[in-house]
Amino acid sequence: MTEDLASERYFLVFSHAQRESALEATVEVCAQLTGSGAVPVIADEQWDEIYEHDPALLDAAVRLTDVQSQIELVIVLGGDGTILRAGELVRDLDVPLLGVNLGHVGFLAEAERDDLGLTVARALAGDYFVEERLALAVEVEQAGEVVYSDWSLNEVTVEKAERERMLEVVVEVDGRPLESFGCDGIVMSTPTGSTAYAFSGGGPVVWPEVEALLLVPLAAHALFARPLVVAPDSFFAIELIERTGAHAVIWCDGRRSFELPPGARVLVRRAEMPVRFARLHDAPFTDRLVRKFSLPVVGWRGPARD
Repeated sequence: MTEDLASERYFLVFSHAQRESALEATVEVCAQLTGSGAVPVIADEQWDEIYEHDPALLDAAVRLTDVQSQIELVIVLGGDGTILRAGELVRDLDVPLLGVNLGHVGFLAEAERDDLGLTVARALAGDYFVEERLALAVEVEQAGEVVYSDWSLNEVTVEKAERERMLEVVVEVDGRPLESFGCDGIVMSTPTGSTAYAFSGGGPVVWPEVEALLLVPLAAHALFARPLVVAPDSFFAIELIERTGAHAVIWCDGRRSFELPPGARVLVRRAEMPVRFARLHDAPFTDRLVRKFSLPVVGWRGPARD
């Protein structure tokens, strides 16, 4: 490795390090990067696991904390959960993510395992474009004070913490009350997350280029508990009705949680910083839906011709 760090190119390789297939893919990617004169970067949290798998691999690699301001691209090897974790890791670095699917659906991934070599070659050549995805910012207020703040790419959910008791909530949009009802929870989602938890809850699929926020009630006891789609500059608030004494939990992307006491107020709005994805294909989102969900399109005759 040269002493002139400014001349080096650094690529963070982040994988599902508990899976043998992901570790093998990590070895391949790092070897290809090193062979092309680039420097593989490994997250500190995965350094020991990768060392146990292949100690020699780390001879040419560096830790993320040593060069985090110089990362050019994050190559993520795994499923959507691994991509979400990588997004957490580089949230403050404003670096694009390039996902290679090693999981099942891999909705956030851009490439598949069979195309790994070509994917890395295109990353090295800078042969990709960057797409920005809207993210959410969340704050929890208790007695007028902010007691928790976080962000999410897919969704923020408020869920009941006790199986035997439903939540009583007031739903607010843009500072005005909309409705109160009992429910199992509320999902507040981005368009990216519309194919995740919000989709399972009966919400609409929203194309990622549409800038909007979604709200989907879960098992609500109300006539008007329907999914909502609002403008990107609008904001939601969920107030837990204190008299019920029910406790709730807030989840960000199903990964980070915080216990909500009765009377808490959850405020969700668009985050100032989007999440950036490296894209290799300018294919329509419709094709991605069909491919990832294996939707039946037999019988389609194509567009009408003159």
